[in-house]
Amino acid sequence: MTAVPARTAVVTGGTAGIGLQTAVALAVQGWQVTVIGRDTERGKAAVARIDQAAGTPAARFVPADLSSLAETRALAERLTAEGPLHLLVNNVGGMWTHRWESPDGIEASVALNHLSPYVFTEAMLPALTAGAPSRVVNITSSAVMAAQPVYEPEAVEPPGPHYGMSATGRAKLAHLVHTLDLADRLKDTGVSVFAADPGPAATDNAAQMTIDILPPPMRPLWDQILQGVATPVSAAVRSPLTAATDTALDGRTGLVLDPTGTPSEALLGYATPEVTTAVRAWTRRLLATA
Repeated sequence: MTAVPARTAVVTGGTAGIGLQTAVALAVQGWQVTVIGRDTERGKAAVARIDQAAGTPAARFVPADLSSLAETRALAERLTAEGPLHLLVNNVGGMWTHRWESPDGIEASVALNHLSPYVFTEAMLPALTAGAPSRVVNITSSAVMAAQPVYEPEAVEPPGPHYGMSATGRAKLAHLVHTLDLADRLKDTGVSVFAADPGPAATDNAAQMTIDILPPPMRPLWDQILQGVATPVSAAVRSPLTAATDTALDGRTGLVLDPTGTPSEALLGYATPEVTTAVRAWTRRLLATA
């Protein structure tokens, strides 16, 4: 009897937090999972945890610094050469109290939450198309509601102080626009594209945040935000896991799933035609110079 080939998945930022929990859940369901991260020791620990949960070897770790677009492209070239892929979960991202730059000289929120998954997904499309029906799951966030606007395509960042929530919201909003564009472009290829909002959770990144991530008008919300990020990470995988595996989504694309895993239009209102036009021009310029 011929064995059925395993379903293959790649999870970026998969050595901790929501990415690791997603990888564990996929492996338990029988997926072969490649987790991407920067730290080799964390990668080894992640593989051990995933394999233990699955009860069989189900994971491998591939190191890469996805804040570097050159490393991102090299990683995609390596993985694409391995053959068909059935699932890509773009989980890598982050929010920071202070501004810092990627190796390409791009503000880190933009690099990790938007440009890196943009470049990685585009380069992985041959493998995803070969593995169709396949899915791309982009992690989004309600931080889009605090997004700094894209003032001009020439400006990576708007003028003024750096506030992590607004900067990450801006990058997540840009990537939400890209997610919708990509879903429309791939709708007849067998590659479905979803955005999944896991909601707040007690990740390592959340533990490092201070009230300085908030612009002054939002600071009265700090206690509420702290309550939200106390949510166990295990409870935050419902949305990405639904987007990745729920058969009810077969043949569908371009949906945004809320933290319960339910399709929702709540975040779509922020991707206005004006924002969409600005984001497209802004992204093209950034990628042309990176």
